[in-house]
Amino acid sequence: MIDLYTAPTPNGWKASVTLEELGLPYEVHAIDLMKNTQKEDWFLKLNPNGRIPVIADRDNGDFTVFESGAIMIYLAEKTGQLLPTDEKGRSRVIQWLMFQMGGIGPMMGQANVFYRYFPEKIQPAIDRYQGEVGRLFGVLDGHLADNEYLAGDYSIADIANWCWVRTWKWSGVDIAPHEHLQRWVNTIRERPAAQKGIKVPYDIKLLKEGDDSEEARKFADEARKMVEMGKSKE
Repeated sequence: MIDLYTAPTPNGWKASVTLEELGLPYEVHAIDLMKNTQKEDWFLKLNPNGRIPVIADRDNGDFTVFESGAIMIYLAEKTGQLLPTDEKGRSRVIQWLMFQMGGIGPMMGQANVFYRYFPEKIQPAIDRYQGEVGRLFGVLDGHLADNEYLAGDYSIADIANWCWVRTWKWSGVDIAPHEHLQRWVNTIRERPAAQKGIKVPYDIKLLKEGDDSEEARKFADEARKMVEMGKSKE
């Protein structure tokens, strides 16, 4: 049994979708980011950085793992799935996983901050981060033109990138120009484990829809307050 401490964010979904794909039993502990639960002392003992997600593996002496990418690698190695064991295959998956962690995630996150959360619209910053997200989408699209998935068979690299890319509307970046990326997003969306994993700990559609509903405005306002206080929620 795995204990999963998480919230409905792209990084949180990386862990829950992976758990669903691997068929591992897990218990969800929802972390209320709006109340800064992830900064409480008990949580900081699990992750000194105060970020979700975190897992504790009861079958391995309650061994804890933080950082979403590290969690994915740990779970894949634990089960022998979603990560090749041969040297080259493993490296390809890790490369595309790092692409998400070093590029897609941070750039989409900054696009969210300047496009959605900041009350002042600093257009050069918006253009900078949306432009970089668009460039990274182009990298994915070009690679997917000749590949069904990012690194051979479906892997943790696909899960990690998909959990972020699927929220493109929230970042204000269109994937319409990228037909191969669209195909890949839609293919993974049809996977039952992916559908279930993105509803953990509860379903939140606004990050995908990118709408201007009252719920979306409230979410953005709460995120803005934490950004301004220097207390990033994730």
